[in-house]
Amino acid sequence: AKGIVDLDASPVDNIHALAKAKGVKPHEITALIMDRPRHAGLIQAVRSTGAAIRLITDGDVAGVIHTADVSETGIDIYLGIGGAPEGVLAAAALRCVGGQMQGRLILDTEEKVERARKMGVKDPKKKYDMEEMASGDVIVAATGVTDGALLKGVVFGPELITTETIVYRSTTGTVRRILGEHRQFEKFHLD
Repeated sequence: AKGIVDLDASPVDNIHALAKAKGVKPHEITALIMDRPRHAGLIQAVRSTGAAIRLITDGDVAGVIHTADVSETGIDIYLGIGGAPEGVLAAAALRCVGGQMQGRLILDTEEKVERARKMGVKDPKKKYDMEEMASGDVIVAATGVTDGALLKGVVFGPELITTETIVYRSTTGTVRRILGEHRQFEKFHLD
């Protein structure tokens, strides 16, 4: 069972709601949060519920994707403030593999409000769901650069460069992993 996080509720309420939806106690929930100073209050609030926290230093899009495969990753929920482009990428990937996501623009200066208005944002406090962030036939492709939890990084061998790529598609729900072997080094401009 997947619970829906409410952006207007506190992190404590969201942990309790997710635990209830899953039929578990809050201490059986694991939240993934980016280790950033802006998340100090969030981390403290989640810890007060007894939920486990895994902190990451990068890889927020992969972190969100991990919530769609709890049995493999152990991640029940991702919480935090991040960049809008990363939010759209994460929403697109979740549309392909199943999941739920909500987001809201953080427009904390007049300049950001004005910029968003010029880009067509009519309601600066609007809560966006996954379909609004990534609509239509969605395809997401990513190639690992450095080793991470989702993809292996580029491996430079004496005669071969290997890469790992993942491709998600919303209309078919397919996930493809591609192991690339590259023999023409000149295309990489490795000066």
